[in-house]
Amino acid sequence: MAKASPKLTKCKIRLGKDLNWWVVETNDKINWDIDGLSVIDPRQAAHVLETLDGLREYGLEDAVVEKAFIPFSIESKGEKNEVKIVRSDDSVFDADDQQLFLLPDIVDDERSTYAEFLDHITKLQVKMLNDTFNFEKDVVIEDLEEEIRENYSNDYIEGRAIHVFHEVMDILEYVPDGYSLDEEEEAEESDEEEEYDIEDLPEEEENIEEDDTMHWDDEDEEDEDYADKPPFDEEDDSLDLDEDER
Repeated sequence: MAKASPKLTKCKIRLGKDLNWWVVETNDKINWDIDGLSVIDPRQAAHVLETLDGLREYGLEDAVVEKAFIPFSIESKGEKNEVKIVRSDDSVFDADDQQLFLLPDIVDDERSTYAEFLDHITKLQVKMLNDTFNFEKDVVIEDLEEEIRENYSNDYIEGRAIHVFHEVMDILEYVPDGYSLDEEEEAEESDEEEEYDIEDLPEEEENIEEDDTMHWDDEDEEDEDYADKPPFDEEDDSLDLDEDER
């Protein structure tokens, strides 16, 4: 467990050049090392929560998500893209509506709740992928973790911290090379369109009152009768006019 110290209630965060928010100060300096410590802003939180919804049918536990983050609301805005935030009693799932910042709860000597959250969504993401795609060989957790580590290798070498938002989304958006969740969703939508049965349309036609402008059939019949007549024959008696008629 964390060492005895004042409860973390306030932080100062700064918008970095990467357009992400990073912690620059806390009121609990004993337990919280601000080096590389980042927070998810309200816009990012909305995206994370929306993406997590896709894992509910595979066993997403709200309690694990709730415990993984500490919500903060804005207390005041300072200069140089700095903001003071204060701890909130609101739910993590209200981050978008309440404009909350989410700080990963990484303070635990043995096992942080944030680390448990990452393990939880990694397991569910792998389960979802194997259920969605017909792989020749099922994806395993080690495949996902190894690929993400390789993607982070340059950052580790150059001493760059991984922002918490990217750390979470890299798991939630992981798909093996050659596959795409977007294409799979489009295929499902196409299948739904093909399954649409025209027989579902109502058979009864609407009765529309006719007027003088709607006698198309009569006109067509007259045209057909005219087309069937032979050309005028000069010897036809019907065309012989007597001298009086001329």
